[in-house]
Amino acid sequence: MVVYVSILLGFRLIGKREVGQLAPFDLALMLLIANAVQNAMVGPDSSLLGGLTAAFVLLTVNYVLGRVAVRSRKVERLLRGRARILVNRGHVYEENLRAEGITHEDLLQAIREGGCTTLEDCRLVVLEVDGRISVLEKKSP
Repeated sequence: MVVYVSILLGFRLIGKREVGQLAPFDLALMLLIANAVQNAMVGPDSSLLGGLTAAFVLLTVNYVLGRVAVRSRKVERLLRGRARILVNRGHVYEENLRAEGITHEDLLQAIREGGCTTLEDCRLVVLEVDGRISVLEKKSP
């Protein structure tokens, strides 16, 4: 359980990327962390029962945290974070991009995928708590 909470905190600190948005170095990090913490979770017990016990504990902790987050806004914010405004009416919030580790190329790709051709075409661009980037176009006059 300690390993689960530590990993959860670590991922909360490094940002909000979706699995589909992971760069190769992000994926390598996740695989290496999984390998690094394996012994801390099961110790010398490499039996089927040891692995199933570790999996059951992780699933249980995950379920309990999910249920607590549904009931408490404070816990939900702690676990999931908050949405961040990246662009508002064409103005880019550089500090939010830096804080979330989003490059200008990532931002430009997201606005193109959202239907805007330039930043000025965007009314609002938000990094959601799940790592997706929502883009709202300016309304036509």
